[in-house]
Amino acid sequence: MAQRFYDTQAAQVRDFVPVRPGEASVYYCGATVQGMPHVGHVRSAIVFDILVRWLEASGLKVTSVRNVTDIDDKILDRSAASMEDDFEASALYPAREQWWALAYRFEKAFDAAYLALGVRRPTYEPRATGHVTEMFALIQRLMDRGHAYPATDDSGDVYFDVRSFDAYGSLTRQRVEDMQDAPDADPRGKRDPRDFALWKGAKAGEPETARWDSPWGRGRPGWHLECSAMATKYLGAEFDIHGGGLDLRFPHHENELAQSSAAGDPFARFWLHNGLVTYEGEKMSKSVGNTISPEEMMQMARPKAVRYFLGQAHYRSQLDYRPGALDEAEAAVERIENFVSRASSQLGDSAVNHDDGTPLGAHVPEAFRAAMEDDLNVPQALAVLHETVRLGNSALAAKETDAVAARYAEVTAMTRILGLDDVPESSAGAAGPAADALDSLVRSQIEARAQARAEKDWATADRIRDALTAAGIVVEDGADGATWHLAD
Repeated sequence: MAQRFYDTQAAQVRDFVPVRPGEASVYYCGATVQGMPHVGHVRSAIVFDILVRWLEASGLKVTSVRNVTDIDDKILDRSAASMEDDFEASALYPAREQWWALAYRFEKAFDAAYLALGVRRPTYEPRATGHVTEMFALIQRLMDRGHAYPATDDSGDVYFDVRSFDAYGSLTRQRVEDMQDAPDADPRGKRDPRDFALWKGAKAGEPETARWDSPWGRGRPGWHLECSAMATKYLGAEFDIHGGGLDLRFPHHENELAQSSAAGDPFARFWLHNGLVTYEGEKMSKSVGNTISPEEMMQMARPKAVRYFLGQAHYRSQLDYRPGALDEAEAAVERIENFVSRASSQLGDSAVNHDDGTPLGAHVPEAFRAAMEDDLNVPQALAVLHETVRLGNSALAAKETDAVAARYAEVTAMTRILGLDDVPESSAGAAGPAADALDSLVRSQIEARAQARAEKDWATADRIRDALTAAGIVVEDGADGATWHLAD
């Protein structure tokens, strides 16, 4: 099966043919760094991390870009609020914090969340504030083609003329007449209330540091313009995949596509959108009190289990969190780890390490490959992973070394592709120290049992083993001593 993806614009699954043979180019929307990351941000990052890993495993050279929106109305508003004398400061929002300091602080918080969950850095991670000159050039191209105009008042705003571009609305299949008004600046400066801002003229009260000189007056770029400028700078006028959360389809991605296409760029061949995260079927909302953050998840379970949970659903599906979901993810991860540990111990130096230069995709079961080629079907791929673990455990029990080696190679290739091997073990999560404590206790019992056997105290040795078995601990005796793992 050839690689296929669901393209939002075409509203169907299509064969993936890269712009450049042997390469793949991926741009996906990163954070607007106005606050702490939430699970929706992290789920999206994990989805596209798996996508990039799979494309690489398929033998493609991948260039990935994830932007940082480090200037935005909300960033400026939160900074301005912190300057007020009656502002109630907190650890999360200190008093008198400049907008650029606030943005940088939250950018680091996103970096920490990505790192904790094994999300690799993209090839490029550009900040919007570092690409203002590229945005000038794009605005001028649109003006030269008759698709952009300066505001009719003295605001200094520049707008995209949606009526000038016949294909506007093609991504989300909407008519202009049915669209909501764009929430930009003073509508008196617009020809049409749905026109959106490419450049925002400086407003009274905004800091001087948040303004740039432009041919249209001092101001700052519009949100949609930023991504078009950065995507084409790093990936070219035409690239393979543009991704992001489902909530970005309109207006953000619709406007990106319109302004880039109107400027004459082919832009993205595929648009991929990941589903949102809910809490027991309901939209997460602070006012309702049903939110959960990545940090809270990592206090309840190891980061590896959190990544497994956030990455386990099909990327286009809604992912529903409920109490107990992380326990299930932890159990699934432990089944995989137990097999890998036992197989590695048995195989020793003969265990494959996948560093021979061949693509990882060459080492996975055909059913795993078929699942991933079918619009990145991770749920089916995980089913293959767990079936391979089951077969590996059977081979271990039967002492079939060749079969153990084959299943070990397959399992470790799959876990690397899914990013599970890159999640650092951290004491920040509740399960990290718990696992260390359990290992220490079990090993002390194994040592006591070994001492009893050495003294031919078989009753004590059997009693210790029976107690461990009753607790769900399997002890296996080998030439190099006893090892243990949780019962499957």
